[in-house]
Amino acid sequence: MRVNWFVMLAVLVLLSWSCSREKSTPYGQKLTIAEPTKISKIMNDPESFVDQKVLIEGEILDVCEMQGCWIEIASDTPGERFKVKVNDGEIVFPTSAKGKMARAEGNIYKIEFNEKDALAYFKHMAEEKGEPFDSSSVTGPTTIYQLKGQGAVILD
Repeated sequence: MRVNWFVMLAVLVLLSWSCSREKSTPYGQKLTIAEPTKISKIMNDPESFVDQKVLIEGEILDVCEMQGCWIEIASDTPGERFKVKVNDGEIVFPTSAKGKMARAEGNIYKIEFNEKDALAYFKHMAEEKGEPFDSSSVTGPTTIYQLKGQGAVILD
C-alpha cells in the first residue's frame, strides 16, 4: 500500500493544531482588544484608567455565589485582585470558574463611598462570600475601582 506523505503530514498538522488550541467559553460580547493591560498597571494608577476600555487577564479567584454577577481576577502582582462586575442576569459566571484563567473586557469605573455606604458595601460583600465582617476595618470614605464587564472568555 502506497502512503501519500503529503496527506499524512496535513492530517498530523491539523490534529496537533486542534489538540493544542485552548478550549474556552465566551460570556457576553465578543472581545475586541488583542493585548491585555496588566492589572498591576491599572492598580498603580487607577484614576488614569477611569472610563477607558481595557482587557485584563488572570486566574479567577472568586465568583459571586448568588447571581454570578462578578468575578475577581488575580493580578500579576501577588496578593492583588481586580473585580469584574456585570449587570445582573446579562452575564452569569459559573462558580465552577474559580481557579480557571479568564480574559475580561470592559470599562474601568470608580465608586466613591462615604463611610456609612462603605460599611454597608463591605458588609454585603462579606455576607456574599460567607465571611465574617469586621466593621472596624472601614475607617472613613472609600474609593474602589472595578471593570464594568462587557465580555469575557474563560479557559477550560
